[in-house]
Amino acid sequence: MDERENHMDDGLLGKVEPTPMERRAGDDRRQIDGKPPGGVERRNTEIGERRQRTKEGRERYLDMVQRERAMFLEQGLSRSTEQLLDMAGATASTKSDEETSIKDRATGDQLRSVLPVQSWLPLSIHLIGLRNGVLKIAPLNDLNDRQIDNLHSTAKRCGFHVERVEVEIWDRAELLETLRSVHDLSADRCEKTLAMWLDDVDNGLLLNQFQRDMLAESLQLRASDIHLVQDNNPDTPNWIKYRIDGDLIPMHLLPSDAMARLTTLLKRDAGLNFGDRVTPKDGRFSFMWQGRSIDVRVAAGPQAQDGEKITMRLLDRAALKGFDELFRRHPDVGDHLAHLLSPEIKGGGGLILLSGPTGSGKTTTLYACVQEIDRRRKHVLTIEDPIEYELRYATQWQVRPGMPGGEFGDLIRAAMRHDPDYIIIGEMRDSDTVETSLRAAESGHTVISTVHADTALQTFERLRSLMPAERERSSTFTLSQQVRAILNQRLVRTLCQGCSGHTQVQNVLNPDEIAQMGFDGSEEVRTHNPAGCDLCNRTGIAGRTLLLDAILITLGPGQRNKVYDALIHNVNTLAGEEGVIVHTRREGLIDLVITGQVDAKSAISYLEE
Repeated sequence: MDERENHMDDGLLGKVEPTPMERRAGDDRRQIDGKPPGGVERRNTEIGERRQRTKEGRERYLDMVQRERAMFLEQGLSRSTEQLLDMAGATASTKSDEETSIKDRATGDQLRSVLPVQSWLPLSIHLIGLRNGVLKIAPLNDLNDRQIDNLHSTAKRCGFHVERVEVEIWDRAELLETLRSVHDLSADRCEKTLAMWLDDVDNGLLLNQFQRDMLAESLQLRASDIHLVQDNNPDTPNWIKYRIDGDLIPMHLLPSDAMARLTTLLKRDAGLNFGDRVTPKDGRFSFMWQGRSIDVRVAAGPQAQDGEKITMRLLDRAALKGFDELFRRHPDVGDHLAHLLSPEIKGGGGLILLSGPTGSGKTTTLYACVQEIDRRRKHVLTIEDPIEYELRYATQWQVRPGMPGGEFGDLIRAAMRHDPDYIIIGEMRDSDTVETSLRAAESGHTVISTVHADTALQTFERLRSLMPAERERSSTFTLSQQVRAILNQRLVRTLCQGCSGHTQVQNVLNPDEIAQMGFDGSEEVRTHNPAGCDLCNRTGIAGRTLLLDAILITLGPGQRNKVYDALIHNVNTLAGEEGVIVHTRREGLIDLVITGQVDAKSAISYLEE
């Protein structure tokens, strides 16, 4: 058992000398057991533990993957070991720490996901990878010094440690095939295809090409959803919008007849009745992009008098964050969860709750937790509505609302007869689901679920509001005994590191705001550049990051009465109890501002929310 596990087994009840960040946070309370080594030594210990965990996760499924690969080969299917490990959620991670990250060593896929498309796609080059400061590329045509210098400069502005660009000579036929299968050049010609199709709107081939180009473009722009509105009213615009970093961006404007053809094609591919525009319905389809399969979840519903609204959720497994990457800024939260997800004895996990509004990344965290579980030795059963990602070596059940035995509560009761070690519940939305979830946790299963709530403490109140009045006290007692961790999360937009400005915090915030954040005014911070640059598509924003409000309860069964008393009388007193670790949103925002990830003015608005 490694040092981290020893700390976790001791109950995380010890105290360490607070860091400057903790002292600045004031009312934030941290309790970490033992006294870990300080400075570089502690950091190296944490890095070593994460590397070991990554190695164990990779080797965990290796023999299963090798046997599966042999079976696929017998069936005439070609699957590499890396592909199958990636599908199992156990591929080797290059993001185990900040020193050895994708900024030092990166695969071609990682380079393509970070470098702006316009910096490499027009050059017709294949990005091979980055190692030891050398960025290797395979160009289809000869590049001049200016093009290579521009690529070098862009890579460095993106944060990659590139000393030089090295050109590899490939067989032209092989390179062309690689460019077609991996780079998906169609995303660069979306507007051109749209113009050609609108000139000949009855051309089915151009319609299919635009659909694919639109999907490829949205993925390269990091869109999570695509919204289409088809309205036959001549005064109503028919827009295609992408949701990027939480905001809807209008991208393409279509005439109503062209939009009607596009929505019909999308509904056909999703297996929906494209003649019915009145009944809300759901479907899905998949397509290949950059050598991997992308799932698209399609929801259709009526719009105005005779129109239709289509919303597509893009589900890219490669975009899912790993467990260590997700909690890199909150290592003690990650270690606590890792301990709960790998109990030495069955029944040691209890109840883990993830809360937050819609679109706050709860599902991403849920899947990251599932991938952390040893699914080789443990039975993981998920109950979802709908199933978003296929999880290898796990049992996944789809909720069927309105059908006998198809509700969340019915499936949880049925799940307990299938010998699960972990029960993953997509959402607690009614009293029956809450009751059966608590019963499952009480009977020795580790239960992980999501619930809509604004803060970690409010999550308790939300669950209590769903409990039947006649059993509220008994259900509250079970909740107080079984809850182990509550993570309330938000996704906040991060600044583009290539164009954001530098200034002192006193030049951005007024004295009251400086005092509210606990600064002294002289701290160096980054500011948002509204004009943006080529790295961020002229927005000044480069993605989103996790902001946590967490409660970790490390008390043993005999010490849980104080939790019950707090839930019955005043839940706000729970944060002051010994053995309850609290991470506030304010603490996370201070860290993000100091490290230059979030604009200081934006942090104030996030804090007020």
